[in-house]
Amino acid sequence: MSNNKENISKLESFMKVLAGHFDNKEQYTRMQKAGKLYPYAKHVNTVCNDKIRNLPAGFQGKFLVEESYYETDGKKHASAHLFLFTEEEEGILLSSYEIPEGNAKNTFTYDSMQPVEYSELKKSAKFTPALYHEKDGVWEGGSTSQFTPVMKFKLWERFSGECLEVSESMEVNGKRTFGYDDPIIYKRV
Repeated sequence: MSNNKENISKLESFMKVLAGHFDNKEQYTRMQKAGKLYPYAKHVNTVCNDKIRNLPAGFQGKFLVEESYYETDGKKHASAHLFLFTEEEEGILLSSYEIPEGNAKNTFTYDSMQPVEYSELKKSAKFTPALYHEKDGVWEGGSTSQFTPVMKFKLWERFSGECLEVSESMEVNGKRTFGYDDPIIYKRV
């Protein structure tokens, strides 16, 4: 019984660090002063189990809508994802899900999310789940996904009470088409 409580607290601890509003204003300002082209980025991470109907009895996972907003050189880009976080023996597992039917992919947010049946949710076939391990209050993990035979997506993240460090890159035929040399460092706002 106490083991189950421990699992819940690990997932709750992870979600407490991850959920909220974040931006990289401090890092962005530093990069601008150094003359480096770097995005101004915001993350809005909201647990959304309240919008998923008929979760299985005893369901311990946490669904989360991640809204990402980037501005680089005057160009704005937004994207959103639906993730499920579960407590596994090895750590916290992030699985990606398709944006649910009836929601517009290009304007999907927690606020616009329509209630959806759990049974209608579809796991992303392209995304390799990412596993996170905790050491001294800091969570680290990531994965590499082969989206197509020539397109590879790499994710590495480090989360703490101080900040979220996110490194994402996309390669096509071995050439990086998206991503930065330095991780984006988001701080809670």
